[in-house]
Amino acid sequence: MIVNLASVIPDGLQCPTGNRRRIEYVDVGGTGLYVEVRATSPGQGTYYWRYKDENNKTRHQKIARTTDISLDSAREKIRHLRAKQTLGLNVDTRKEARAKKAIPTLTEFMEEQYIPYQKERIRGWSRQRDLFKNHLQPTFGNQPLDEITLHSVQQFLTSLRNKGYAASTCNHPIRLLRHAMGLACKWGVIESNQLTGLSLAREENQVNNIMTDDELKRLVKVLKSDKNKMVCSVCLFLLSTGARLNEALSARWEHFDLERRNWTIPIEHSKSRKVKSIPLNDQALSILENLGTRGKYDHPFIGRRGKPLTTKHKVWTRLRNEAGLPHLRLHDLRHQYASFLINQGRTLYEVMQILGHSDPSVTQRYAHLSTKSLQDAANSASDVINAAMPETPQVGPGT
Repeated sequence: MIVNLASVIPDGLQCPTGNRRRIEYVDVGGTGLYVEVRATSPGQGTYYWRYKDENNKTRHQKIARTTDISLDSAREKIRHLRAKQTLGLNVDTRKEARAKKAIPTLTEFMEEQYIPYQKERIRGWSRQRDLFKNHLQPTFGNQPLDEITLHSVQQFLTSLRNKGYAASTCNHPIRLLRHAMGLACKWGVIESNQLTGLSLAREENQVNNIMTDDELKRLVKVLKSDKNKMVCSVCLFLLSTGARLNEALSARWEHFDLERRNWTIPIEHSKSRKVKSIPLNDQALSILENLGTRGKYDHPFIGRRGKPLTTKHKVWTRLRNEAGLPHLRLHDLRHQYASFLINQGRTLYEVMQILGHSDPSVTQRYAHLSTKSLQDAANSASDVINAAMPETPQVGPGT
């Protein structure tokens, strides 16, 4: 029934007697606004908006009860909805509600999608799982992904810093969350990544124990003279290739092509879960050739009982102390190798490729090591200028 709703609200909101259980009072003006009145609720009704969707299908949008908002408010809501529809925006609140309900919580997303995905890609997936459970889940686990805001994560980061954690410790779970949100956006789980532009804590605690020439000589002297030849060979091999300890200990002879001077690290031994190739220099080749294990064992580095060598940190502690370098870590040999390349004028891109970094920002930590090569480059300009200078006549007695 088409009427001016103002003439029937509220006293005229009655369902006619008889078998009819409901009636629609349609507002004049063709706006699509109508009030549905049911026989079970005389004197009150529900505002609806009838419209055609993008597929020309008739839809009914519930607005509110007549007891909750006035007719003018209902008409204003309809005008707003019609304006949105004209702009091509979604006006189906039920569709929005369904989409909202479909968005998983952070726990659901991490356990059902993110962790299984990372498990197939990187060796460090279990560490990411633990980071999530220990740091992120207590705070954000029950929140839908689209409700995790930049502000709330920034506050969380501040709270970690206030607890006295180091900057790098605070940044680890934040990086994980930002990456997970980025993948959720990429996969269409959420429309946008709210953490884009998140500021991490400033890290000033990166440890790069780069040896001086004298320290390097002391270490090499110990490694060449110590009785534990196999462990010393591993240390020299790390220093000569920039490899990680696990990569060296897991290596098999079949991974080496000595003629082509190449070492291929398979996916299962690579931190990035990608096949990695390391060029072998003269020193690395010499170490491999002097091991005496080729043709006898599957692995180059063998322990006393003929089994692959395992981590020997106790031996390394003794070796570094004998060299007067109690602070030097085994992983620092990888950094030392990078310093060799940088100070010989190799580019950061070359260093990134040889070390197998997937993120250039990781390699960037070695940028400061290029000071010496840059100074040499600057001095070359000085040499050109000096060569162009006229000779200064010598001043002697009697002149």
